[in-house]
Amino acid sequence: MSRRRSAEKRVVQPDSRYDSILFTKFINALMWDGKKSTAESIFYGAIDILDETQDGSEAVQKAIANVKPS
Repeated sequence: MSRRRSAEKRVVQPDSRYDSILFTKFINALMWDGKKSTAESIFYGAIDILDETQDGSEAVQKAIANVKPS
């Protein structure tokens, strides 16, 4: 057992475009080798494509809710 104190939980800041913590966590999971700007451009590009037919941010939230364990 370690004698050091336990690590403090870090607060996740919401993303700048949609102000959503869920989107920030998804972008962080999508990120490879610390390339956050590339992950953001892929994610926001996908939402922009979805916006042509439906509300993109709502569709992504619904898709993530369908994938999560209940």
